[in-house]
Amino acid sequence: MIKVIVLGMIEGVTEWLPISSTGHMILVDEFMQLHVSDRFKEMFFVVIQLGAIMAVVCIFFHKLNPFTSKKTNMEKKDTYVLWFKVAIACIPAGVIGVLFDDKLDEMFYNYQTVAVMLILYGVLFILVENRHKNKTYKITELNQLTYSTAFMIGLFQVLALIPGTSRSGATIIGAMLIGTSRYVAAEFTFFLAIPVMFGASVFKVLKLGVDYTGSEMVLLLIGVVTAFAVSIIAIKFLMQYIKKHDFKVFGYYRISLGAIIFIYFMLMR
Repeated sequence: MIKVIVLGMIEGVTEWLPISSTGHMILVDEFMQLHVSDRFKEMFFVVIQLGAIMAVVCIFFHKLNPFTSKKTNMEKKDTYVLWFKVAIACIPAGVIGVLFDDKLDEMFYNYQTVAVMLILYGVLFILVENRHKNKTYKITELNQLTYSTAFMIGLFQVLALIPGTSRSGATIIGAMLIGTSRYVAAEFTFFLAIPVMFGASVFKVLKLGVDYTGSEMVLLLIGVVTAFAVSIIAIKFLMQYIKKHDFKVFGYYRISLGAIIFIYFMLMR
């Protein structure tokens, strides 16, 4: 139970900060393995994300809810348009993820890939931030995102199917490269996570089934609740942080962690 709580905390922090939640979960599993079936563990590492999704829904409920009476007809229309843009952005990762799920796990679900991706995208974060220093962004409000821009951000999300990349990291970098401010990029990334992570959880459950023991389901519930609580804190922190700071600190963190992983596993293996 303690291990599951720790994993839930790691999921809640790393899902939203651009440092790769899947990469961290793989690495933590190397040192703190759950004594459960391989089938349950594979399902757990995906479905635990449901807690993180619910945190986004709770924090941004008013902005995401088109049915509230507190919105004008125009605001309701804008909300529907936002959801259409999110749906369009989900298409690339959804198609590739469903078609190549097993192949991607087989090829990339290892510490070498995680370490390389951590370092590579860490460098990219620093380069992109240096390039965009004091730059005026074309898109500074969420309603300025066009359908084509949303789809392009969705293409960058495909890169996150490789562990260690970071879904939020890939989409934020991509959005900034095509002229979106880091605040709008982060916010749209959060919304994009809802259907993507929910779909991934449903797909994994359909693939692996729900035939688990009562104790395993309790562990899953604890992990989901923990991820939800920690995600609330992480999301609020990030949205405040990027109002005054850039993402370079996360780049340095990724590079340092990737180097440590390489050194550790080279010495141990």
